[in-house]
Amino acid sequence: MNVRNWQPDHTGPKNENKYCHPRSGAYGRSNFAIRQNESSTRPRARPIASRPSLILPHTEEAGDPYYIGDIYEPSQIRLRLSTPVDSNGASLAPYLDHIDRLTDNGWPQLRYLADWMRVTAAPPKLKFLSRQDTNERASRVKVALLEFDAVSTTRYDISTAEQLASLCPRSSTGSKQLISRLFVVEDLSRDVIETLGSHLDIDPMFFRGHISDYTWYNTRDPWIELPDIDLVSRNRSFCHVRYSSTRYFRDHNSYSLARTEVGGFNVLRRIGRDGNWVTGADIPDSDVGTVRSKMSYWVQPRKARDSDPVIAVLLVDPSLTEGFPLWGDYNDFSACPSITDDVPQRPPRGSTFENIIYQLQDMPAQDVETIIRDPRALFQRPLYVVCAEWQTLLRYSNTRLSQLEWEIEDPYLRDLQEDLSTTLDKIHTWRRRLPIYKTLVSEVLTKVIRRDHFAYASTNSLLLLEKDFEIILEELNRLHERAERIMAVVTAVMSIEESKKALQQNRSLARLTYLAVTFVPLSFVSSFFAMNEDVTRLGRTFWIYSAVAIPVTLLALVVVRFSDTVVNVSRRFLR
Repeated sequence: MNVRNWQPDHTGPKNENKYCHPRSGAYGRSNFAIRQNESSTRPRARPIASRPSLILPHTEEAGDPYYIGDIYEPSQIRLRLSTPVDSNGASLAPYLDHIDRLTDNGWPQLRYLADWMRVTAAPPKLKFLSRQDTNERASRVKVALLEFDAVSTTRYDISTAEQLASLCPRSSTGSKQLISRLFVVEDLSRDVIETLGSHLDIDPMFFRGHISDYTWYNTRDPWIELPDIDLVSRNRSFCHVRYSSTRYFRDHNSYSLARTEVGGFNVLRRIGRDGNWVTGADIPDSDVGTVRSKMSYWVQPRKARDSDPVIAVLLVDPSLTEGFPLWGDYNDFSACPSITDDVPQRPPRGSTFENIIYQLQDMPAQDVETIIRDPRALFQRPLYVVCAEWQTLLRYSNTRLSQLEWEIEDPYLRDLQEDLSTTLDKIHTWRRRLPIYKTLVSEVLTKVIRRDHFAYASTNSLLLLEKDFEIILEELNRLHERAERIMAVVTAVMSIEESKKALQQNRSLARLTYLAVTFVPLSFVSSFFAMNEDVTRLGRTFWIYSAVAIPVTLLALVVVRFSDTVVNVSRRFLR
């Protein structure tokens, strides 16, 4: 694909940042200017103690999450936070009103989305948010509108709800015949959901499936999300992809700052600490964090002419700026250019939002033309990123399992661990994680890639990625089996070590037995002769004591020493 410099286009609305990205079929140079990566100017996160709004739910700092009520009680948030209205009493949140009506009439799981929109964050964070925090979170808008035509891609950067509302109804720009209009959204907020939901008539279940990251639920959880039956999910024009991304932290302070940063997201995302530090291989106190992430894609069902552009929305997670991409991040998805070609320049990898936009703008012309027949073609490039994240996690999982096997094999490392209980704890971590990872990848295969019906698509562009995700799932199966084998080996080694300790203890007890056998007869004889109260006759007693005690002691020792032989001989004689 030949990519020239983006040319500013001033024909759009005044408040928009608009760039035109020409497209052709040949591979070539890519020199373009983008906004400076926000990670370079973003301030470092402050400690949680000074910013309660950054506390993550379901942590020790957050306390009991059920103070907002459980699933069997009316929503306390809905009772406390009413829908905003204007001076005439008209609702300022028609989409939220729509969700409330659905909640009361057959879609109870939308209650959590309604609570989320009122808090504009995970509902358990309500008590930590001031009015200023709530207003700031509610008004966050970071959206890029990509308009695809036959020869170029135009990008509009949107930072306010008013700009977003003004761009939603547009179907063309000037004389260009648009093929597709894609809204790429980083994080979600009340204003973004209200604007996109009301203007594009988006199914609320699309937003509901993106705002949380739970993998299991308690029986009281109001944030429960029950899956649809397959017949219903096949008829929805959206899909969700869950995956895990990895991040390297040099010390515990860096990890703590990352947790603080994640607490600033509107969508609920949590970072898990690995804790598998290895002597000699890792920097002391360094760690690798895994973040459960999501990517969601929606296509507007056809309601007008087939010639109208494909309208779609892509939701991506905010990116961490603290720490480093594990192993310096993955390679580009294109082949290395020839030595005779110019090396393409691409934006920094610090932002998933910018990276996905880059991948979408780099789509070849033939792929863009496919969007008309299959709107899933727009989701193919973002899935490249998901696949690359899984490949990184697979390599990391293999690394940690190999190090655990090394700990078991190397006696020096076993001595450093003092015992294998620490290794056993690490294995338990991977035995718990790997089945979850397998479930997430299986969902992508069955509910996204192999899905036979999606909106009005006549083909399936995502089948090109089926083999890649099958390879990932096979590797996860192998890693899971390997973790089970390591667990069996660790258990066996621990049993052997315990047996050795028990044998050593038995030997110590045997020595005590010999001592007891030696002194018990002496004590018995001395006690027997002590019954004589006449001290003047003790002289004769001593030689009698010796004459009796020594043979008795020797006899006792012989009996104990050869007791097994005596028993065996006795058994043979009795036969």
